[in-house]
Amino acid sequence: MNELLLALAAGGAVGLTLGALGAGGAIIAVPALIYLLGFTPAEATTASLLVVSLTSLTALYAHARTGAVRWRAGLLFAAAGLLPAAVAGILATRLPAALLTAAFALVAAVAAVRMLRPATPTGTDAVRPGRAAAAGAGLGALTGLLGVGGGFLAVPALVGVLAFELRAAVATSLLVVSTNSLVALAARGGAAGAVDWAVVGPFAAAAILGAWDGKRLGAKLPDAVVRRVFAGVLLTVALVMLVDALR
Repeated sequence: MNELLLALAAGGAVGLTLGALGAGGAIIAVPALIYLLGFTPAEATTASLLVVSLTSLTALYAHARTGAVRWRAGLLFAAAGLLPAAVAGILATRLPAALLTAAFALVAAVAAVRMLRPATPTGTDAVRPGRAAAAGAGLGALTGLLGVGGGFLAVPALVGVLAFELRAAVATSLLVVSTNSLVALAARGGAAGAVDWAVVGPFAAAAILGAWDGKRLGAKLPDAVVRRVFAGVLLTVALVMLVDALR
């Protein structure tokens, strides 16, 4: 029962985060699965891909109803990451657990810095295809390797590289996150069979429900407040996981 309650609570936090920020679901999901629910890093990243895929699709639908998603630009951005996501997804199953944990800690720290220092729209509609493709490919590789959707990097990239307004960047990042996550999950193939679905099922269900509330919450709270709170959580996660990796 305690395990079920932990799965529901952690899943709800993942959904709230993805719904509000268009990012950060896996940054919470992976540590929760490892430290609260006893998953190995490989199992946690695989389960995270499933949870993030379902949750981001739910949040994407909620944002699409308001017309905030930039479909064409988002699909082009996501397309650049499909092959890197697949290749990295296969590679992740062959890497040591300590290396995955340390890499995840580093990514969480980078995400915290990004949240504290968000990019500013340039005020132009010009798109830089080379930079956009490079950013999309990098996000795809990150998704496949660490089981993260990459939304915490996608949002600043969509703002800084494609000059999106923040609201459109948050909504469109969910398209990128869901696409990359599904491809990376498919690349892992049989690894999904080792996941404890009795735990992941309730976790995913709570995350999906939380995504709807997160979308509404994100529209009400000041962006700066949400970013600072989330950055603090990320830095804490990064420190705990780095210490664990170095032991």
